[in-house]
Amino acid sequence: MDPIVVVVFAVVYFGMILGRIPPLALDRTGVALLGAIVLVATRKVAPDQAARSIDVPTMALLFGLMVISAQLRLGGFYTQVTRRIAAARWSPAALLAVLMAVEAILSAVLANDIVCLAVAPVIVEACARKRLNPVPHLIGLACASNIGSAATLIGNPQNMLVGQVLRLGFGSYLVDAGVPSVVGVVLAWAIIAWQYRGDWQGELVIPELDAPTFNPWQSGKGLLVATLLVAAFLFAPWPREVVALTCAGVLLMSRRMATRKMLGQVDWQLLVLFAGLFVVNHALQATGALEGSVHALADRGIDVRRPGWLFVATVVLSNMVSNVPAVMLLLPSAGYHPTGGAILALASTLAGNLFLVGSIANLIVVDQASQLGVRIGWRQHARSGIPVTLATLGAAWLWLWIRA
Repeated sequence: MDPIVVVVFAVVYFGMILGRIPPLALDRTGVALLGAIVLVATRKVAPDQAARSIDVPTMALLFGLMVISAQLRLGGFYTQVTRRIAAARWSPAALLAVLMAVEAILSAVLANDIVCLAVAPVIVEACARKRLNPVPHLIGLACASNIGSAATLIGNPQNMLVGQVLRLGFGSYLVDAGVPSVVGVVLAWAIIAWQYRGDWQGELVIPELDAPTFNPWQSGKGLLVATLLVAAFLFAPWPREVVALTCAGVLLMSRRMATRKMLGQVDWQLLVLFAGLFVVNHALQATGALEGSVHALADRGIDVRRPGWLFVATVVLSNMVSNVPAVMLLLPSAGYHPTGGAILALASTLAGNLFLVGSIANLIVVDQASQLGVRIGWRQHARSGIPVTLATLGAAWLWLWIRA
């Protein structure tokens, strides 16, 4: 066991827990990148080995889907859909239900982080116009985007990783995850609506949003490409990453939408985080320490290669180090059981609702809201997030147990 590799791994994952390395101004992406650089600089991982350790198909799939989602955001699709829903005469509870349902569907097909980035400010605007309390609707957005993204292998980065590495079928995973996701959205709505049943009204200055103007052609083009992409994933034998890149290439060939503007919507920080963690995890696996730890835990009755322990370990680690690092760490153990991939994807995503820092989608919603004068603290989020997480995880475990 190489002590330098173990120390780098420990520091990187400690940084994942804290979100930074004090007193440096490094965030999680910087920590992962610095860990990979140290391993290459100390010759623990050769540059060509570092390049080979990065799962290029996963990175390509993630990039392609980000471009498609960027097309819809810049085309004003997300803004238009949210404003049309909010303009109808719904009761507050019904408005929450419709918003959560629509955002869950969008997050299942498109990158949920970009959906939250585009929709959160519009929800604040809509609630201000209707004199509604925006907090339950924003928490509902965060919860629904996480739950909805769990339904498919393209809803979020960790699901893409699980699907690509374990070679899961798009349709078969949808059968495993679709039912608990639908039930999960209903449970989340019921919990949030009950908690805020006497607190729907609110006063807020109507913000002036710099939202993209709705462009029917650009939005229609993005929707057509997204539809063809999902159809190809379901019915065609082509590699998903090739389909996603091809779709992204088609959208980039635009006479109106500048490439710089499109690529400006891509989450390069997340792509760098993936690359850094791929290198760090590869280095640790090469030492045999990770496999040894799994065997040592199994000898003590905690075998993460078994469905029950994998489920528990995924939930715990996802809330300690965030869901993407947790999934990368547990991926080798998920291949030992037919439902391992579905367990890893569902549990890591649904666990993101537990606390505010559990998923990037939560943080995006809170950050966007704070810029418009709406404050959501971790206690306020946890009040809804904890029961929503427990209920949705219970539904997922029950469905997977029935399916097994």
